[in-house]
Amino acid sequence: MSDPIKHECGLALVRLKKPLAHYQATYGSAMWGMRKLYLLMEKQRNRGQDGAGIGVLKMGMPTGARYYHRAREAGTSSLDRVWKHVHEDLDRLHRDHREAFADPQQLKQLYPWLGEIYLGHLRYGTHGGVTLDVCHPYERVSNWPSRYLSLAGNFNLTNTSEIFDMLVSLGQHPIGSADTSTVMEKIGHFLDEANEAIARRLRSTVKDGNELARRIAEELDFSLILRRAARAWDGGYHLAGVVGHGLSFALRDPHGIRPAYWYEDDEVVAVASERVALVTCFDVVPEKVKEITPGCAVIIDHRGVAKEVEVLPPGEKKSCSFERIYFSRGNDADIYRERKALGKELVPALLRAIDFDLEHTVISYVPNTAETAYYGLLEGLESYLAEWKEQEILRHQEAGTLSRENLAKILAVRPWQEKAALKDAKLRTFITDDRDRGDMVAHAYDITRGILRPGVDNLAVIDDSIVRGTTLRQSILRILSQLGPKRIVVLSSAPQIRYPDCYGIDMSELGKFIAFEAAISLLKERGRESLLREVYEACTLELARAEKARIPMEGPAPQVNHVKRIYAEFTDEEISARIADLVRPRDGSWKGEVDVVYQTVQGLRWAIPGHTGDWYFTGDYPTPGGTAIANRAFVNFIEKRSGRAYEAGRG
Repeated sequence: MSDPIKHECGLALVRLKKPLAHYQATYGSAMWGMRKLYLLMEKQRNRGQDGAGIGVLKMGMPTGARYYHRAREAGTSSLDRVWKHVHEDLDRLHRDHREAFADPQQLKQLYPWLGEIYLGHLRYGTHGGVTLDVCHPYERVSNWPSRYLSLAGNFNLTNTSEIFDMLVSLGQHPIGSADTSTVMEKIGHFLDEANEAIARRLRSTVKDGNELARRIAEELDFSLILRRAARAWDGGYHLAGVVGHGLSFALRDPHGIRPAYWYEDDEVVAVASERVALVTCFDVVPEKVKEITPGCAVIIDHRGVAKEVEVLPPGEKKSCSFERIYFSRGNDADIYRERKALGKELVPALLRAIDFDLEHTVISYVPNTAETAYYGLLEGLESYLAEWKEQEILRHQEAGTLSRENLAKILAVRPWQEKAALKDAKLRTFITDDRDRGDMVAHAYDITRGILRPGVDNLAVIDDSIVRGTTLRQSILRILSQLGPKRIVVLSSAPQIRYPDCYGIDMSELGKFIAFEAAISLLKERGRESLLREVYEACTLELARAEKARIPMEGPAPQVNHVKRIYAEFTDEEISARIADLVRPRDGSWKGEVDVVYQTVQGLRWAIPGHTGDWYFTGDYPTPGGTAIANRAFVNFIEKRSGRAYEAGRG
């Protein structure tokens, strides 16, 4: 992606099913579970650059001993610093208590990071800055193990303030309004209630405190707790957590917006945000890794028995398509095929843009994430050329002109592949927010000179998506124009991003989308500026109506996305043409043409049939809160308010 945007957090949960001595005997180390957590987090490092954290639960610890340990780091290289801390503790223990390594139980007593349940989190934050306070796992402390809760998540809720108000109405005094802490307090409230109800019923007959704690652990219905806590949540989420008595869980939203997978064998239950991480970590075929059903939770009780249970009624599945286009690691077999299919689907549009002149067109890509789509584009062009060559040969045969020279010329036609742009990896970490981008973005890419004939050849480059168009304007097209191509065609394997996201991706300001900028420009050019006031008034009324109709315990009322009216005035091609005009170099040194070609929504759905969450392209949000965010984003645009269209924090 040429326009950097912060995106999705990553989760990892490892629950051992055997005693630590089993892993010592089988694998030569009681640290097997921690190693698996390490590998799961490293394989999802792409999902977190702002912070990282781990939590370890030790079961069966004696009274007075800590049974949950947590380490968190914020900022650059946070994951490396977490593991550095873990390994320093291990080195110190190895130096001072070498004999403990022969006895897993003794080692567990002495080493904070050895236990039966491991929880890991990688943070990409859209709210709250880069501080330790906003790094997961969060912790809700209690002297009762069955009330002690630690939580981590990949999510955004659209109605955090409403849930906050619900907590206040229950008599609580919440500290902070970020969605992670609000969600944790909501679960914690019902966890407390369930504990108290069981304890109240048993106290007259069970006098021993240890026995009371054991009975509470046996009778606690955590699926009911989640059901009661989550019924008013609006958003996309994948949560994982640990309760102090040894229960662990992972919950997914009813529309399956956020990705969630789990794996189980006779030694372990594990959860992750990406399937390929589990496949690699446990060296299994992809079919062994299961997707968590939308609206369901994988609950692993204190005995290590796992089951998937329905928490909320599943809605229409709307898994985030951006996960497949860009966010998730591309070495997942399905994602790799889908990204190639996205490239292949652009072949007809590319051929039209260059007037079918492949002989004079260099094909390249914007590094690095568009590379897989580039392979698909080349495969599609090869398929086109195979059919074209057959037709040309038959045509010459029928005309009696199939000479050896003509045959050689036909067979020689192939896609002209070159690496036109190179990303400067050394600069990547500095281009992290809008304040830095102005001076640095122009130097983010370099070019390979001499790969085409100036003024004669076209240059086509594929990118996986175009969000703001900032990098196209300030860097990519400026440096590509130095090659002197007759025409530059920019292909986007994703459709036009037209609407804000509120379920995790940091894309909530309409005014920053190049497609929205193009539509506004066309409205003004055609004298239709009055539509802006009409849509503004409609959005304002819609937000007021929904707020008035909202039933607190039932979630937000349905809404209509009035922003769609802005785009309905124009065809996709008109908006793409205006985008091309907006991003073309303006210094006058290059006289060539620019075309911008986007994937169609139909092409997206053909390439990625299993992930139909495409609200940022279509405006069709899976939850009422999402539509409200779109309307609010437009109101903010008209009122010249910067910042996100939702007040929620970020998991």
